[in-house]
Amino acid sequence: MAHLLLLLPSMSYRGEAFLEAANKVGVTLTVAGDAPPDFLEKSPDRFLSLDLYSPSTAVPTVVEFAKTSPLDVVLGVNDQTAVLASTISEALGLASNSIDSVRAASNKQTMRSLLKKAGLPCPNFIVVGIDEKPEDVVQQVTFPCVLKPLTLPGSCGVIRADAPESFRNAFTRISELLKTFERPEQETAGRQILIEDFIPGIEVALEGILTRNTFHPLALFDKPDPLNGPYFEETIYVTPSRLPTETQARITDSLAKAARAIGLQEGPVHGELRINDQDIWVIEVAARSIGGKCSRMLEFGTGRSLEELILLHALGQDLPSLDLKTGAGGVMMIPIPQEGVLERVEGQEEAQQVPGVEELVMTAKPGDQLIPLPEGKRYLGFIVARGAKPEEVEESLRASHRQLTVVMKPQTPNAVRPEIFRV
Repeated sequence: MAHLLLLLPSMSYRGEAFLEAANKVGVTLTVAGDAPPDFLEKSPDRFLSLDLYSPSTAVPTVVEFAKTSPLDVVLGVNDQTAVLASTISEALGLASNSIDSVRAASNKQTMRSLLKKAGLPCPNFIVVGIDEKPEDVVQQVTFPCVLKPLTLPGSCGVIRADAPESFRNAFTRISELLKTFERPEQETAGRQILIEDFIPGIEVALEGILTRNTFHPLALFDKPDPLNGPYFEETIYVTPSRLPTETQARITDSLAKAARAIGLQEGPVHGELRINDQDIWVIEVAARSIGGKCSRMLEFGTGRSLEELILLHALGQDLPSLDLKTGAGGVMMIPIPQEGVLERVEGQEEAQQVPGVEELVMTAKPGDQLIPLPEGKRYLGFIVARGAKPEEVEESLRASHRQLTVVMKPQTPNAVRPEIFRV
């Protein structure tokens, strides 16, 4: 039986989906990370303690582990672990994307530079260190602009600025955030900020898979809530897209060209793109699949999950039908309303009973200290829905969300009574 090593950060939501996929495909799964996940509580022998943020110790640890437990596939679930997975795979002589291509996907400056070199639409940008003075840097930018940590995932630390004052505030805020992530092996990129022109327009996400350098689109997601800043908290994803067929084809072509430009040849690809009257702009290219529990709304062919497709491809097996199950699906990433300690979420039973809702998962637990974006990196939970049409799914998600009431104790010195947020 083939052996999969899954690099899983302790805060990731992806582990159980890959465990289910491994069982269905017939793969032995070992999870590597800083702490064993709850779903391996009864199988501690399937966990390998590993510092995912220290390649110099992680790689030799896995190489030694593989001497007695040979590995066939090493997978990461986010940008950082995707790079580590590629590095480990190379050390073990396993097939994978090149380390340079996966690093390029996880570094906004490198990715932008390669897209621009390939002639793809790219906003004007500069990269500066967090030790520079914002009052000096502001002279080099055009408003509106967006400030982004060079290597943090998703919308973490991403802030729009429309004037010098908001720019200085955003720059200082991101700099302080990046200092909290400092580690001994941190590269220079971990202390840098990318500043680029704001691209107006609608935003979509495209999930795909590369086989022998050919890009196959799997699901195109509309993001019906505007993402215009000052922060860029994603909420609803719905598929299939309601955009014109011609536009969808152009989006697929754009992401395929972007993946090729940064050197990716095999495996999952997740892209974020913006569409306006000027062009289609690739905002992000990731050498991984969609994050969180968003993949739960996807079902292919005869009932295969996204994770099953990824494992089948990684094992060199023929892929089944890549067509999505008939109908529409969607997910809402439930935002955190305020910094503080979660006491409870009311209305969960009512939210689950909304027609079309298949699942409500609260990933935040009572007692958890929660931080909203742009400093935060997690959501309150996820709502998954299905229906005949995308519009029905979107309404189901919104109706379910309206049933929830979040009770939190604010993180302030004088906070005594909890605050109630009707979300």
